[in-house]
Amino acid sequence: MNRTEFILVTAIILFVAFLLGWFASWVIHRITRVTQSEMGELDKMAQSLHEAEETRDQAITYLQQREAEMTNQLSQTEAELKAAMDGLREARQEAEELRAYIERQNVGA
Repeated sequence: MNRTEFILVTAIILFVAFLLGWFASWVIHRITRVTQSEMGELDKMAQSLHEAEETRDQAITYLQQREAEMTNQLSQTEAELKAAMDGLREARQEAEELRAYIERQNVGA
């Protein structure tokens, strides 16, 4: 095999390898190509996902507002309970003082 034949065989082998690579690329592209119906389905899925995210965000916002309202209401209720307990404590103390006064009056009479 002389030099010219070697170059020719090498060129043919490289050309065949190029053609095989190009053909494989073309076949893979044809197999994995996205059709128009698939694109429509992907658009619908993206829209549904967007709507679901918006709904989730609205739900989170509502829950945060509701939690703030409930915390505020709890604070008010606790304040009212404390005021009622203080009033009850004062009323008991006053009743005890009145009992002691009445007993002193009954003993002295």
